[in-house]
Formats: sequence, structure tokens, C-alpha cells
Amino acid sequence: MKEITRINHVGLRVSDLNLARTFYEKLGFKFLGGPMGPEPVAIVEHPCGVNINFILNASSGVPATNVMMDDAVKYTGFTHIALEITDVESVKRQLESHGIAITEFVEYEGARFFFVRDPDGNVIEFHKPAA
Repeated sequence: MKEITRINHVGLRVSDLNLARTFYEKLGFKFLGGPMGPEPVAIVEHPCGVNINFILNASSGVPATNVMMDDAVKYTGFTHIALEITDVESVKRQLESHGIAITEFVEYEGARFFFVRDPDGNVIEFHKPAA
């Protein structure tokens, strides 16, 4: 479909709005509003245009593991979001200054990328494409 122009937003179910908001604000996202709607939803957006809708209806008492990434059974579905970056070392320093652990670092055919987890175990990739 030629009418599709870009991803409008990513829906991310979280267990605690304040924890999620604090974490994503460390990545430069700005809180736009919420909770609102029947789900309910809160919205953050990065100055580059990436928009995340926090879905605030997570069940209590669920396992702390990320079923998409941590379970031996590999379910279908979205596993992570990848944010493109311009400077690997600068982003690593900023994450470290906020106490955000890098869980894996990969270099592949000139591309460099690494992963972190948000407070709910959702995976975020920071991706520097090959030159």
C-alpha cells in the first residue's frame, strides 16, 4: 500500500506509568498526556518523532520475564523496538549516566547496535547503521 507513510506509534503495555515515564524520559521522550481513553493510554514522544503509547492495563501477578524474548518457546509477535542513533559512544555514556544497563552489544557488517531493557523487561535496541 503506497498510502502508508511511516509508523505512527508503538503501543507498549506497561505495569506502572510513573516507572515507564521516568525511564523513557531518560531517553529523551516527552510526556504528552494521559491516562486517557478506555484502555487507558498515556503518550510519550521523542523529538525525532517516535511516539509510544503506554497501554496501562497490564495484569497484576504476571511473571517478571518478557515472554517474547526470555521464554524457551518462541511466540510470534513484536519482540523489540529499534531506535536509530548517530553516535554509539555518546548514547552508551548517557545510558550509563542514568544507570541503564546494556544487556548485549553487537557489531555486524559495519553496523553497531546494543540493547537495554525498560522497567517491564521490554527490549529497546539502539542501532547505528553501517556507513
